[in-house]
Amino acid sequence: MADLRGLYQEMILDHSKRPRNFRALEGADCHAEGYNPLCGDRITIYVKLENDRISDISFQGTGCAISTSSASLLTETLKGKTRAEADALFEQFHALVTGKGNGDKAGAVTLGKLAVFSGVAEFPVRVKCATLAWHTFRSALEGENKTVTTE
Repeated sequence: MADLRGLYQEMILDHSKRPRNFRALEGADCHAEGYNPLCGDRITIYVKLENDRISDISFQGTGCAISTSSASLLTETLKGKTRAEADALFEQFHALVTGKGNGDKAGAVTLGKLAVFSGVAEFPVRVKCATLAWHTFRSALEGENKTVTTE
């Protein structure tokens, strides 16, 4: 188990130091801003849609390692997914990091790399860091014209 935790920490640090899809997305169909006042994380999520599918997604912002790596992995995971698939992943991810999952191993398989955040549930104050990008993504898709906050 210690080896697995070390691997998870390594992946989180890698995505924090070298975030994927970290850029403003030209021609984005929607975007939203998010803010976590507890940690100071700020993020903007950009989404480009083709029909009902996420053809491209990116983010910009500043934040802690958990927040930045969560946004980075979110963009890698959601690119190419439909809205319905993205919603299902949101629900599974949220259950994972809040510790409200049913312990089903199938969920971890579906989440793929996102499973690295399984330990976040042990640190409730970090849940907001891990979920900020996800709530901001949802706000972007819904076209809400407000800053998403974790408070």
